[in-house]
Amino acid sequence: MSERANALRGEAELIFGGERLVLRPSFAALVAAEEELGSLFDLVERAANGRLKLCEVAGLFWHVIRDRPDDLTREAFGEEVMAIGLTGLTPPLKTLLKQILQGR
Repeated sequence: MSERANALRGEAELIFGGERLVLRPSFAALVAAEEELGSLFDLVERAANGRLKLCEVAGLFWHVIRDRPDDLTREAFGEEVMAIGLTGLTPPLKTLLKQILQGR
């Protein structure tokens, strides 16, 4: 398993296929997510209103994985996101959204 998430950096953890993935919302990662998903402010607003789509959650998470395994495909990641379910995705999503709003 990889190193644990550092809450002081706004990192979150996602247990993925028995392995820990650290989600780190760095500037570069958030820019890449914004290129795919649109405005991060709009993303946060949709989340606050309960209108965030599963594909948006998966897309955000994909871009902020700190040390993405070389053999991890986007399709496999999406399937695992489905297997984790909304209950398991909510805590790391809340951490990331809070970090997006607060910054460092």
